[in-house]
Formats: sequence, C-alpha cells, structure tokens
Amino acid sequence: MSFVDVNALEEKEIWPGIIGKFIHSESMTIAFVTIEAGIELPEHAHVHEQVLSVLEGEFEIEVGGEKTVLKAGNSFVLPSNVPHAGRILKKCKIIDVFNPVREDFKKL
Repeated sequence: MSFVDVNALEEKEIWPGIIGKFIHSESMTIAFVTIEAGIELPEHAHVHEQVLSVLEGEFEIEVGGEKTVLKAGNSFVLPSNVPHAGRILKKCKIIDVFNPVREDFKKL
C-alpha cells in the first residue's frame, strides 16, 4: 500500500494535445488526463478494460456507430477489445482506469 500525490506526478505527453499523469499498480493503470478541445481519437481497440470518467469538459465517444456525449460526472465502461473512437468537444479532464496495466503508458 502506498500514498501518491497526483499533483507531484510528472506530466507526460501521450499524443499531441493529450497530457497524462499515471499511477501503475500490479493489475491496473490510472491515468489523469487533460485533452484539448478539438482533438479526435481515431477508432482503436485494446486488450484493456477501460473506465473513463469525465471530471470537466465534454467528450463524445463512439462505440458501434453510436455516439454519446459525456459531461462532468459521467462515466463510460468499455470491455476489452471493443473498438471505440472519441472527439473532445470542450477541453476535458478525465480519469481513465485500465486493467491490465498499460505497459505502453509506462514507457512514456
């Protein structure tokens, strides 16, 4: 068990316009992410289960051709290997939880 001060974590660029701070445990990654308005995330899928929670802003997510706009206080649960895409309508602060660990985010 350990305490983490998220404010003290180093910011890392995931992609242009997308900045994250990360906590990695043995079985999951928690990402504290800021995304600029207008960013488009192309359709992709990953082995990780993902729970996306919007703290600020507006995030449009598309799954199976269906679009949903997530606002502050909304969350979305994505099972493993489900293709999805996104578009940032208003600058967002998001918490993403991934299981298993995002090894690619450890390398940033």
